[in-house]
Amino acid sequence: MRTYLDFEKPVAELEAKVEELRAVGARDGAVSISEEVGRLEAKAAAALSDVYANLTPWQKTQVARHPQRPHFIDYCAGLITEFTPMAGDRAFGEDQAIVGGFGRFHGRPVCVLGQEKGSTTETRLRHNFGMAKPEGYRKAVRLMELADRFGLPVLAFVDTAGAFPGIEAEERGQAEAIARSTEACLALGVPNVALVIGEGGSGGAIALATANRVLMLEHAIYGVISPEGAASILWRDQGRAADAATAMKITAQDLLRLGIIDGIVPEATGGAHRGRDAAITAAGAAMQAALAEFDGLSPDEIRDRRAAKFLDIGRKL
Repeated sequence: MRTYLDFEKPVAELEAKVEELRAVGARDGAVSISEEVGRLEAKAAAALSDVYANLTPWQKTQVARHPQRPHFIDYCAGLITEFTPMAGDRAFGEDQAIVGGFGRFHGRPVCVLGQEKGSTTETRLRHNFGMAKPEGYRKAVRLMELADRFGLPVLAFVDTAGAFPGIEAEERGQAEAIARSTEACLALGVPNVALVIGEGGSGGAIALATANRVLMLEHAIYGVISPEGAASILWRDQGRAADAATAMKITAQDLLRLGIIDGIVPEATGGAHRGRDAAITAAGAAMQAALAEFDGLSPDEIRDRRAAKFLDIGRKL
């Protein structure tokens, strides 16, 4: 069953009526309701288009967190062939919040990393809702260094509310692990491209998204803290999360204008969860185009361009 967000209520009501009419038609074949169904479908499509044409930052946050939105494993399955997952950080253990390995992207061998939130209760618990612990970031560093050694580009799919804030993560050096992962991204002599597919939360996202090209899906978000967290700090009231979302400029459109990201990948009307295949195909095309920009460049040129990109942020506002 499709899950509807609060602001999608008008669309939900129209689509429910469509389903009711279809059920009536299936039960009583003598009654022709195709014309009424078509009229209601057109009305629902128009309502959906109107709603998504004017989303607020808080509404975009809800879309980015939609439970039926495609996750990393969906993009990996749709874009990467011959994928071989790798496990463990060779220091402590395995962290399934970050999934990584090697495969082929449009026939080209690549290293692939992504935060996986899970789509069922079981998988969400197994992947810890996409919130990685230090061993997850250390695994990412291990794979990036291996990719660099063999000259393989790195693709990163970002989707996390943030790094895991538990006591055990802090005891094992969470901040240091995030810093090392960010450092590894900057040190790569091969091109890396990051795509924020849902939430890009704080250092947990930057640890994978310090890339030559940073892209975002149309309704993804990317910020230093969640809107709820910002509201609780600024106003001591999580109920003002919508105000925080607006003030923080976390949408793809705001971040492109500010020069934080390099491009926006379009989604189907109604979000990526309503057009999964289209979102995955568009993401693949955008990442392929981004990688092509660095063909023929030396490792030093790739590093210098990446460094210049981040040093330039904020200088042209």
